[in-house]
Amino acid sequence: MTLRVYFSGEIHTDWRDEIIAACEGLDVAFSAPVTDHDASDDCGVAILGAEDSKFWHDHKGAKVNAIRTRRGIEDADVVVVRFGEKYRQWNAAFDAGVASALGKSLIVLQMPEHDHALKEVDAAALAVAREPVQVAQILRYVLTGALPG
Repeated sequence: MTLRVYFSGEIHTDWRDEIIAACEGLDVAFSAPVTDHDASDDCGVAILGAEDSKFWHDHKGAKVNAIRTRRGIEDADVVVVRFGEKYRQWNAAFDAGVASALGKSLIVLQMPEHDHALKEVDAAALAVAREPVQVAQILRYVLTGALPG
């Protein structure tokens, strides 16, 4: 049985690639939002036409991206949400809430300095990891029952 994992959140580091590499040999299918920042920001106007206002430019992009995000979360068994150190990922908090509301298993990946700010998100999660390898270890344990090491 393939475990379907959806990645959400921070797009400025290679945390997704780290988890995928650490899950080699496992029956896991990964999906994610578009991580090309410019493509993600501009998809709405590129497809539906230009906007004079930055608000409506972003609004169109957010809605088009939401189609992909909703499908990814709905199809997932596990949703992994990463909160990076430098950027505020408000969309990641929203995705965590959606995943929780849909009864999806939620793993949050964050640094300790974000614990207080993310306490409500963390309360909805089944695990809060600090490193990408810990997420991979959780997925390995879920699929095989094997502990790290």
